Amino acid sequence: MQLSKSEEQLMEYIWQHEEIFMKDLLEILPEPKPAQTTIATLLKRMQEKGFVGYKTFGNSRQYYPIIKKDDYFSKHVNGMIQNFFGNSALQFASFFTANTNLSATELEDLKKMIDEQIKQQQQ
Repeated sequence: MQLSKSEEQLMEYIWQHEEIFMKDLLEILPEPKPAQTTIATLLKRMQEKGFVGYKTFGNSRQYYPIIKKDDYFSKHVNGMIQNFFGNSALQFASFFTANTNLSATELEDLKKMIDEQIKQQQQ
């Protein structure tokens, strides 16, 4: 299951803080701040989708992520590779390196990461 753009933005704050109350979310959200009812609706949907859980403290709920950020984005990227690049990570990498504005330094850093990954897999 996937998050909407608004849910993803809210989830970013939950991932950053690991545990957070709605009042704290409302304080840190940028202007223009959404209504408290909007945040409550988004949190309810995210809970129903299995992305967040909560602990109850009196009348307040402390929200926490159920899905790790890396797991969510890994699944998201893998779905994109499957849907747009015929399930070929090589085609995705080719597209990514050719169609983004990576500097020579960034490409060198990417090459180093790939070389490290190759070393790890060969061991």
